[in-house]
Amino acid sequence: MSVIEELAREFGRLPGVGPKTAQRLVYHLLKSSPDDGRRLAGAIREAMERIRPCGRCGNFAEAELCDVCASGRRDEDVVCVVEEAFEVAAVERTGSYRGLYHVLGGHLSPLDGIGPDELNVAQLLERVRAPESRIRELILATSAGVEGEATAVYLEGLFRPLGLRVTRLARGIPVGSDLEYVDGSTLAEALSGRREM
Repeated sequence: MSVIEELAREFGRLPGVGPKTAQRLVYHLLKSSPDDGRRLAGAIREAMERIRPCGRCGNFAEAELCDVCASGRRDEDVVCVVEEAFEVAAVERTGSYRGLYHVLGGHLSPLDGIGPDELNVAQLLERVRAPESRIRELILATSAGVEGEATAVYLEGLFRPLGLRVTRLARGIPVGSDLEYVDGSTLAEALSGRREM
């Protein structure tokens, strides 16, 4: 296998990058200056060496705690539970959430051998039960698919008996959508989650 093919294969392992995109990335990189390639390789190497899971929530961190957990300015009463660390950034971009996070590291998927023990559920239970914990609400921000729903139901059953308020992100019709193009399950969710104007 040639060096170009090897590099394209490695790019192709990234999510959302197909063979043609991988090939384009390789050719773009090869047309760039050698310094550009070295900077990219250095940035990847440094990220792989310095980034690790936050010791409290599992988010990406360069220190023991991520920026959110280390902030001291967040609402410690509420924790948004997400499947993957990159979803923390998506919630943060809204600018409307000021609580803490907990990253599960995936969702329940019995067919793939992923049960509660393979996720960061025990760590969340420890956080909730810690004597200094102020957590009063968990916002379950798992995906809307079957596995995400199963994960949310499991977590609700585990944490509601502990006296926590357990909520789920609202779902429904995206802003700017026409009803005729919305699928039935999304429309059903929007109807059941309707609110007063």
